[in-house]
Formats: sequence, structure tokens, C-alpha cells
Amino acid sequence: MWKNGSKPLAYLAGAIENAPDGGHQWREEISRFLQQELGHAVFNPCLEENHLLTSEEFRKFRQWKSTDLARFRKVVHRIIHKDIGMLIEQVDYIICLWDENVLNGGGTQGELTMAFWHQVPVYMVTKIPLTQISSWIIGCTSEIFQDFDSLKVFLRSHFPENT
Repeated sequence: MWKNGSKPLAYLAGAIENAPDGGHQWREEISRFLQQELGHAVFNPCLEENHLLTSEEFRKFRQWKSTDLARFRKVVHRIIHKDIGMLIEQVDYIICLWDENVLNGGGTQGELTMAFWHQVPVYMVTKIPLTQISSWIIGCTSEIFQDFDSLKVFLRSHFPENT
């Protein structure tokens, strides 16, 4: 029933590059809920960079954006391939935090578009008024919530416990 095997796999989309904490805090909090309360698996792209990149790439690739564009692209291409490949082949649903930090990025927008195209449900959490969010992005979502507590209520009712 699930792409990933015996339990649903959630992909956590949202700002990383432009987020003050690299997008870690909200992902850690929702991961605990998903894993401990619902028994779901989680793909957290913040953690995956640690496994995908060499230690030098992890430390330096963002500075390569201005000093070595070819090297930067090579690393980012690997990240994109991994993230989109997971999304298309293994992910059962996406949780997306749409906040002011995501507006200057491009990855989340691309992920939501790919999810829509491949019929992967997108559950967005945002405090931004819908009138200020791109129609395209809203069109890629399945459900929109104003906070994580509302999302959790939905997920508890939508997924049987410990599936």
C-alpha cells in the first residue's frame, strides 16, 4: 500500500538555504510526532545532506556558489537528483512549511510542482495569507493548515495510528 514498504514516508519540504536555522527545528519537531505517534518514516532533506555530501562539500558548497560555480552545480545537481528521486519513487506525502524564508528559494516550489505532477499529497502549513501565495503553489497543495497543531489533528484522523 505504501511506496516505502510497511509504513508511510513523509517528505519535509520548506526553506533550508534561506532559513535562519537551516530549516532544522520545525523538521525535528514534526519528525518526532510522525515517528513516535504515527509510526511513519521521514525524509528530512536537512539530514540527508550529511549522508550525500563529502565533509568538504558539506562545509564549502554554499561558498562555491560565488567562487566555483561548476563545482557548486555538481553538488546541487546531486542534491536535486536525490530529493526529487525520493519524492517521485518513495514518498507517500509531503509536509511543507510555507513561510517567508521559502520565498527567496526555488527548491520547495519545484518539489511541490513535482509532487502535484506525480500525485503525491502536499499538506502545507502557513501563516501567510492565501491571497499572498502564488496560485500555482496553492494549486499544488492537497490541504492547507494555519499551524502544526491543526496538521497533527488532520494526520491523526487521516492515518491509522502506527501504520
